[in-house]
Amino acid sequence: MAFKEKGVAFKGDGIIIFQDVSQAIQVEKVIKGAGYEVKLIAPPPELRMGCDLALEINLVESTGIERLMKEKDAACVGIFPLMKGTAELCEIVKITDYGQWTMVKAGNMKIAFDKGSGMIVNISGGGCPDIPYLHAEMVDKKLTEAPRPKDLGYTLCAVMLDLALEECLNLWNEGNN
Repeated sequence: MAFKEKGVAFKGDGIIIFQDVSQAIQVEKVIKGAGYEVKLIAPPPELRMGCDLALEINLVESTGIERLMKEKDAACVGIFPLMKGTAELCEIVKITDYGQWTMVKAGNMKIAFDKGSGMIVNISGGGCPDIPYLHAEMVDKKLTEAPRPKDLGYTLCAVMLDLALEECLNLWNEGNN
């Protein structure tokens, strides 16, 4: 298994393609849990098969990853060499300062938090069916105590909300250290 060198961003050379978002999220957890390095990405258009998420891996580790997926009964369309045209899942995260509050947007998902308390005051955006549930589970909780949307949700909106939460946590930690 490859482990990330401190300060060096992961850049794999393989891609795992899935039929749906929930499979990609579940397999990411399985692979990370086994110590492999993996990253959610947007697959190139020619490889999309109903899912807007794929996993970037180190291709040299594909045999071990395939074995792990088989043991966990985790399905995928296939593992392929990474081609041009793949993109970071969310290359642009937008941050807006509203004085007392900060709003972070990733994709169509937004989280607003109180800068003084770190309390999540609002979640909005997206149209996925798990968003009302995520809203109910996260609003009125501190950033540091809120559940991770990827752990509760199963859609692309949940993944985007997780990216927004991660950026909120980074901002909160920078402002309080």
